[in-house]
Amino acid sequence: MKRKIPFALMLVSLILASLACTIQTGGPDYPATRVPVSTESALTLEEQLKAARTAAAQSGTLSLSVSESQLTSLVAARLTQEESPLLTDPQVYLRDGQIQIYGKATQGVFQANVRIVISATVDASGQPVIEVVSADFGPFPAPEGLNKTISGLIREAFTGALGPAAIGFRLESITITDGTLTLTGRTK
Repeated sequence: MKRKIPFALMLVSLILASLACTIQTGGPDYPATRVPVSTESALTLEEQLKAARTAAAQSGTLSLSVSESQLTSLVAARLTQEESPLLTDPQVYLRDGQIQIYGKATQGVFQANVRIVISATVDASGQPVIEVVSADFGPFPAPEGLNKTISGLIREAFTGALGPAAIGFRLESITITDGTLTLTGRTK
């Protein structure tokens, strides 16, 4: 009888200790190379957007290149503004013609790595076409309507950042290669 009490206390202590911590439940591994995050990179991107809009209004053409560091820093800054962000520790990779977003999703005491892969193209009317190619939330089921929600948010970010309605802008291409996303287009 005396042996059972210490074992039971140890088991209860272990359970209580695990409840006080976050339990990692797996999911896709982040790539080996981490993208640096900085406030300066996010601010540089915002300045580049303003300069690109001004140049497009004057010359009629636009070319904007965004690095992984700038995009990751911008996403991280936006997520920190949310009370309960969908993701934490975001990393954005621009590889193989796709936008790959990694992060951590938390549900209660459970935390899983997440990977969302997005394609970005331009339709015949010069509007961005953003589609979620895949979403891996580890052992968690992907939230209902995830593809539509994420696609809509990213499409809004693209159109809001460039302000195509304000300057009459028409996208011609979105190119994603070797850590850089490049947007090109013309004023109408």
